[in-house]
Amino acid sequence: MWRSMGVRIALVLIVAGVLAAVQLWPREQARGPFDFYVLSLSWSPSFCEAASERGNSERSQVQCSGRPFSFVVHGLWPQFEKGFPENCQRPAPRVEREIVSSMMDLMPSAGLIFSEWDKHGTCSGLGARAYFDTVRRARSAVRIPEEYLQLPAQKAVAPAEIEAAFIKANPGLTDTAIAVMCDKTRLGEVRICMGHDLRFRPCEDVNRRACRRDQVVMPPVRGG
Repeated sequence: MWRSMGVRIALVLIVAGVLAAVQLWPREQARGPFDFYVLSLSWSPSFCEAASERGNSERSQVQCSGRPFSFVVHGLWPQFEKGFPENCQRPAPRVEREIVSSMMDLMPSAGLIFSEWDKHGTCSGLGARAYFDTVRRARSAVRIPEEYLQLPAQKAVAPAEIEAAFIKANPGLTDTAIAVMCDKTRLGEVRICMGHDLRFRPCEDVNRRACRRDQVVMPPVRGG
């Protein structure tokens, strides 16, 4: 009798454990095995000048004509403390056109959206819709400094000044969680590190690759 009761109790515990695992598994799998995100905000006028020098591309035709863009989302990248995963599913699941259309206000090129999903989104542990929803939430969590929403004339500025403007505009953001990137002369991007909860967090490896120039050029916003 006691043995039979013990077997029944053991079976109940096993079933309960399986049910708990089934309930937890989707939440545990809702994020990929990475440490944090980098939200990359590209200074669109710099991209457009560089694209013009290289020759037109599909992305530049969309992004560099029509309404003026200042900072646009380049991507939301899963990161390790050192390095990052990429192209985690080959071939990558395709992104529905409806999702692409919904993201054009933040990422003004279908080609950019597709490539960012293939290279970075597939490493997030999320489906395409959930990933791009996360991109939008991450972008909403960052306030662009007022002086960079419209820039009618070219400006030379120290990377530290850009960093300080973002820190001032975003309570909780520190200099350990942001990196300003550049090419030989122009501002390229501002990269902001965020945890899985999209709160700002330090990222030593990203910071290490920040622009070291004394000044960078910010081309003006086209049509601004």
